[in-house]
Amino acid sequence: MPRQYAVEKYRNIGIIAHIDAGKTTTSERVLYYTGISHKIGEVHEGAATMDWMEQERERGITITSAATTCFWVPGDYLKKDRTNEYRINLIDTPGHIDFTAEVQRSLRVLDGAVVVFDGVAGVEAQSETVWRQADKYNVPRICFINKLDRLGASFEKSLQSIWDKLTKNAVPVQIPVGEEANFEMVIDLIEMKLVKFEGNMGNDIQKIEIPEELKEKAIEWRNRMLEKIVSEDESLMEKYLEGKEITVDEIRSTLRKATIACELVPVFVGSSLKNKGVQLVLDGVIYYLPSPMDLPPVVGIDPNDENIKIERKLEDNEPFCALAFKVATDPFVGTLTYLRAYSGQFKKGGYLINITNGERERIGRILRMHSNEREEVEDVYAGDIVAVVGLKNTSTGHTLCDEKGQQIILEKITFPEPVISIEVEPKLKADQEKMAVSLRKLQDEDPTFRMETQAETGETILSGMGELHLDIIVDRLKREFGVETNVGRPQVSYKETIERTAEAESKYVKQSGGRGQYGHVKIRLEPKNRGEGFEFVDEIKGGSIPREYIPAVEKGIKEAMAKGVVAGYTMIDMKVALYDGSFHEVDSSEIAFKIAASMALQDGAKKAGAFILEPIMKLEVVVPPNFLGDVIGDLSSRRGQIEETQDRPGLKVIDAKIPLSEMFSYATNLRSLTEGRGTSTMEFSHYEKVPNNIAQEIIEGKRK
Repeated sequence: MPRQYAVEKYRNIGIIAHIDAGKTTTSERVLYYTGISHKIGEVHEGAATMDWMEQERERGITITSAATTCFWVPGDYLKKDRTNEYRINLIDTPGHIDFTAEVQRSLRVLDGAVVVFDGVAGVEAQSETVWRQADKYNVPRICFINKLDRLGASFEKSLQSIWDKLTKNAVPVQIPVGEEANFEMVIDLIEMKLVKFEGNMGNDIQKIEIPEELKEKAIEWRNRMLEKIVSEDESLMEKYLEGKEITVDEIRSTLRKATIACELVPVFVGSSLKNKGVQLVLDGVIYYLPSPMDLPPVVGIDPNDENIKIERKLEDNEPFCALAFKVATDPFVGTLTYLRAYSGQFKKGGYLINITNGERERIGRILRMHSNEREEVEDVYAGDIVAVVGLKNTSTGHTLCDEKGQQIILEKITFPEPVISIEVEPKLKADQEKMAVSLRKLQDEDPTFRMETQAETGETILSGMGELHLDIIVDRLKREFGVETNVGRPQVSYKETIERTAEAESKYVKQSGGRGQYGHVKIRLEPKNRGEGFEFVDEIKGGSIPREYIPAVEKGIKEAMAKGVVAGYTMIDMKVALYDGSFHEVDSSEIAFKIAASMALQDGAKKAGAFILEPIMKLEVVVPPNFLGDVIGDLSSRRGQIEETQDRPGLKVIDAKIPLSEMFSYATNLRSLTEGRGTSTMEFSHYEKVPNNIAQEIIEGKRK
């Protein structure tokens, strides 16, 4: 079956933002205006189409990224012209930082993003986080300043916060007419028209001439916009300086090129809840965000030689390759694996090779997703985002390729380490096996969730990105898998590292009749910067240790690091070099070298001044001004460092860095301090050395 839509007419986009900026409400409007849903589901009523999990509807938050496909013709709001239709693959991502993996994996496979801002709050803590994640993957984006109908909303303040905190390259292409309760219309600065949103749901869009009383302001903002846009194109700049008229098409094509190159960011305005401005954002998606063809070919590495880079063009006649970016358990069809196809085409019923682990996978069914509803399709083409059913051995970040043709491994998706843990046990002993199987399924879905069983005690420890994250996991265990659990108190994921370079030597010799054991290693430990991870270096020269024993040495070092040397926490951010040693022709073995390496690491880490690290969180607290002193005093008593305080209409915003160990049940405490009016959001920032008095408590087991 031939391709229905040319690749140039694809838009693979995500909606990203701080929690509560209106992402899902905007997505619901998109589904309604594009004809995918015939009524609007509201988040506050627990009826949003894109929030399909029970927990999402109850809590009014997005937990998993939902994918949907819809269609749009820019400017054709009554859908008269289906021939010029564009296909939009849309992903609505969570705003809560506990589910940051969902945002990261979505951005990895998207071509563009719509960043939504609250018109009252402007740029918030997690707005910065998602913006940095989009920067990391070079994702072109447009901004939508939402909620301009709310009390305290200010377009100019929100825009200024984008310029100050995110990018100087944001360029408004619209301005609002009126704010707060008076927000009614939008001025389009490109077409220089006043846009009215009439009808029951804002369906009937009227573009009329700008009235005289608004013209001066519109011309001023248009000139500011034009100055930024024409500076991206020399010939357009000349035309502008000569005072010649610049056409709408010239503005749009120049702004499109600059947006795709991440040089400019168009800014739109509106109120999704009041049905104003969303159709114009959809137009902006088509006009300014890239199709897969506008981006450079994907680059991966040769499976047989990681030094060889391979480029794969987005063409149907290239060998097929796709990246698995999400695994989900669907109650009706089983395991769903979401794929982004980067080249070639593939028909259902055939086999693909998982290049990451070498497994052969049969593609039985290909589905186009509409949130949690699905439509079967026969083929997947380059540029598509689809879900496939029944893959047995494919996880997030794996590359799938055609069995024929040159194969490629695409860049993996990296996820942050979990920072908080809880102990769980099933209420019924008979559910022990069922709980383990269920947790493994949830672990396959979520790369930031870890489960491990402690060998010494048999306890099951769950680790995640925050209390809410683990709360949702336990809730899903009960609802989806029927396993009720008892949950222990949350514990901080402390780490250990070293502060100076040290050397260590260890010899493992055992003689007990017959063949003995002999392993002898000399290692050097060096500290690395936070976040740089572990590095093992083989510096053996002249064969003092045979090649076959080197992997055993590395394994012994890693095992010793996993157990730690100060308080039993995993060691991170260090380089270990194996520079010398000796062996015995008969008695040496892999196990002997592994044990020797493990002993040397423990000895060397103590000499290198091993110490405990704790996770430090970036905290944003929003409170009424009369509670500011109490809240700051409380944060200081929790070892918090106040970085700055800012003003919002009728509110104070406190930005602080604070240890995670001091933040359990903080939300409840904040509510009681502020008569229920204070809110906070928190995300992981970095690891930092624990003060000596607290380190002593951790070592003695008095602090969790």
